[in-house]
Amino acid sequence: MAVLGAGRWVLRAVSPPPAVCHQAKRYLLTEEILKLRDFQKKKLAMVYHVYGKKDLYFQSVNDKLQKNRIILRSELQTLLHLCETPADVEFAKQVIYRYHEENKNVIFGEFRFGPIFIRLCYDLDLEDAALELVKDQSLGHFFHDCTSFNILMDMLFTKGQYERAVDVLLEMRQRKIKFSKDTYILAFASCYKLNNSDSCKICSTLLDEIEMKDSWLPTQAACFAVAFALKQKQFRAAKTVYSQIRNSNGKLCKNLHLLVKLHNNELEDVLHVLEVAVAATGPVFVRKPEFSEDVMSAIEEKLKHTELERRFNQVYLDLQNSGQISVLTLDDMLCFTPHEHRQNLNLFKKRKVSSRTFRSLQSALLVE
Repeated sequence: MAVLGAGRWVLRAVSPPPAVCHQAKRYLLTEEILKLRDFQKKKLAMVYHVYGKKDLYFQSVNDKLQKNRIILRSELQTLLHLCETPADVEFAKQVIYRYHEENKNVIFGEFRFGPIFIRLCYDLDLEDAALELVKDQSLGHFFHDCTSFNILMDMLFTKGQYERAVDVLLEMRQRKIKFSKDTYILAFASCYKLNNSDSCKICSTLLDEIEMKDSWLPTQAACFAVAFALKQKQFRAAKTVYSQIRNSNGKLCKNLHLLVKLHNNELEDVLHVLEVAVAATGPVFVRKPEFSEDVMSAIEEKLKHTELERRFNQVYLDLQNSGQISVLTLDDMLCFTPHEHRQNLNLFKKRKVSSRTFRSLQSALLVE
């Protein structure tokens, strides 16, 4: 990696710190995972802290690069939170390479720079820079955590770069990084969007592995798998995957359930589900089941010129009158940001292992 020559860092005119920290868009991951707002707050605080001295700080770090002096962890952390332009990020990449070279054999416990850099790239829309470093084998364990890969996949998914998102997934597999539930959601979502034979093979492999481990898919990941199987006209597979969903009470699951029954020719069951939804009674604050317009269109097409058509037309009219036809498409329902589920009880759990050394905080005498 090329290093900036001495004196090539040009001081720029100092611009005042931004008054408002803009909201970065999110897609499949919750803010609990992305932590973009938290990152932006830290950036804003850092800009105010060094207001008017940012260029001098960058120059001091550049001098360290030229003189082969050690880059401290706090210095790299500050640098990443001061980056505002693609040029800043390019310089930060050089510092990352130097820092990694100096510290590749040092264990930093739970602290990871990888997610910080990926959040920076997400914030500045620099997916190419993020992808370049994540796939660089020379950086070793710098990005050896599923959070960095998940955030990068989410960024690529948001931008419609589904093939590159799948490439990141395969990179995780190659490095034997353990998949989290968010990884599975992003994996099946990207394959669903690609909708080709290669992504179909990836989905099948993932489903087989999950079955072999006797594990279970997160509901949103399973919904993407069902929708993808329906797209590929693998109706039995869609039915099998749907049957494994643990919590199928949501709006998305109910719509997929209708499509699974429809394409498996369980037409009486489809009408029964709709009629029960119309007749559903309960408290005013409990929302009645809603069905997507495109799902209803698929049912209408299937029942056209059959003895069930008139019955469907009546139930459709009833659903429409009761406001149970949603303007959201099935794709809209699939591609939603799930609600955050914070586990506040973790705040009261005492740490048993050092975040720096990974050793027990209890002495050997106390253990005995």
